[in-house]
Amino acid sequence: MSLVVATLYKFVSLPDFTEKQEPLLSFCQTNDIKGTILLAPEGINGTIAGSRQAIDSVLSFLRTDPRLADLEHKESHAESPPFQRMKVRLKNEIVTIGLPEVNPNEQVGTYVDPQDWNTLINDPEVTVIDTRNDYEVSIGTFQKAQNPNTKSFREFPEYVFHQLDPKKHKKVALFCTGGIRCEKASSFMLSRGFQEVYHLKGGILKYLEEVPESESLWEGECYIFDDRIAVRHGLEPGSYDLCASCGHPISESDKTSPQYEEGISCPHCLDNLSEEKKARQQAKQRQIELAKKRDC
Repeated sequence: MSLVVATLYKFVSLPDFTEKQEPLLSFCQTNDIKGTILLAPEGINGTIAGSRQAIDSVLSFLRTDPRLADLEHKESHAESPPFQRMKVRLKNEIVTIGLPEVNPNEQVGTYVDPQDWNTLINDPEVTVIDTRNDYEVSIGTFQKAQNPNTKSFREFPEYVFHQLDPKKHKKVALFCTGGIRCEKASSFMLSRGFQEVYHLKGGILKYLEEVPESESLWEGECYIFDDRIAVRHGLEPGSYDLCASCGHPISESDKTSPQYEEGISCPHCLDNLSEEKKARQQAKQRQIELAKKRDC
């Protein structure tokens, strides 16, 4: 049975976020929902998977809170469970930038619908910036987009401080997977004096869902944070796997490299892999292969 995968977030003041944890976790577990939802004073963020009826029930449950009545979500489908269990976690931020003064509930940039995104990023006066991490950018991004080469979203402010100037970069367009990081990044950049800051509403996922491939300016696949690894246009499953050792997405081409050893190493990590970790991965891979033989 095909499962519905729902991605959701909303920046909204939730001073009582700790009180919402247990009721939400219990409701999700009762409905056999798997995934992760983050709760913080600044809002909610999560990706969950389950049956059509179960997803609808959880979304309705969330929207009974008047502050979440207009909570938007995006959907895709998976043929096998993309998550193994359900978690509802309490955080200081629903997406971590590490600057308490950055508050999307006070100011954000201009939302741009997927249908209008191509026109915006084709404007030669617009600086297009991918706010995702380097391993995400490596498998796909928009044409002409700058790669900040960050390993975590916490590093994005440092990139802005050193590489961008509000006087020079007068129009900036930001994007990310589902919209949450670029929305927070837009709030940060406005606080730094950038005047025209735009961000892709619904993120790459909404763009890949709504914009025909024939008109698309997206190149490659979009990394996602579940067992599907990546998706293509139309949110169809992608072609990447994950390295069990370093967690970097690996392509079919990577698997032909002499540096690739299933479950142990890949071209992205072999040079930095300690002998101790390599030995642990080899032992783990042997256990996986033995389990497969027993199941045959």
